[in-house]
Amino acid sequence: MRNIFKILVLFIIMVGTACSPQNETMQETKTETTTSSSTGENQTKQEATVLRVVDGDTLSVSIEGKKETIRLLLIDTPETKHPDLPVQPFGPEASQYAKELLTNEEVMLEWGTTKRDKYDRLLAYVYIDGTLYNKDIIEQGLARVAYVYPPNDKYVDTLRDAEQQAKKKKKGIWSLEGYVTEDGFNSEMTIKKSPTPSKNNSTESNNLLYDPNGADRDCGDFSKQSQAQAFFEAAGGPSKDPHRLDRDGDGVVCETLP
Repeated sequence: MRNIFKILVLFIIMVGTACSPQNETMQETKTETTTSSSTGENQTKQEATVLRVVDGDTLSVSIEGKKETIRLLLIDTPETKHPDLPVQPFGPEASQYAKELLTNEEVMLEWGTTKRDKYDRLLAYVYIDGTLYNKDIIEQGLARVAYVYPPNDKYVDTLRDAEQQAKKKKKGIWSLEGYVTEDGFNSEMTIKKSPTPSKNNSTESNNLLYDPNGADRDCGDFSKQSQAQAFFEAAGGPSKDPHRLDRDGDGVVCETLP
């Protein structure tokens, strides 16, 4: 009988210890630690605000108040600001497209297996309103698939499919034979300088470089924004825009030009 009483007392003590506030605190601490380890550096996606478009494949963003440079994964757009290269065909269009689509917008960044490159830029896929921008700009014919380094190539098949479609349609960079190479873009092809208007040119009186009813023109045909703007307005302005210079419909065209 006495042994049974001792066992009962021991059981009550053990139950009380398990339910003590100290033990509950230890359990809470363990839970908090587990939760925190699933966020931060281990997360694969993060929201950001686009502060500035550097060019078609590089962005300046704010992540939780910190300014960072983003290099888009698996894409390459023609150069516009390279210190050793001239402005390349469709470079201004790629920059303009990115600017109109992304500037001041909230985006979602998805990290690759390698988070930064050798220049300390963050490497990411960028989503705007659920759409993968890396794929979108390739579909527009303004970028090629490039810098594929497995295993940091999650969406390479998707992007290559988009590239093939743009290539078949001869959109943008694919409209110039021999322009896109395995190493980048043919450096011998540069944006043609706008010709000096002839005295006999019927558009001279309007200070236009080209006939607004003539051949299709893009931002690369102009050296100044004012030239492109005058041409745009002479061609019908926002209501018509047959040359598709005003992508965002704000009435101002080729905003990357000086």
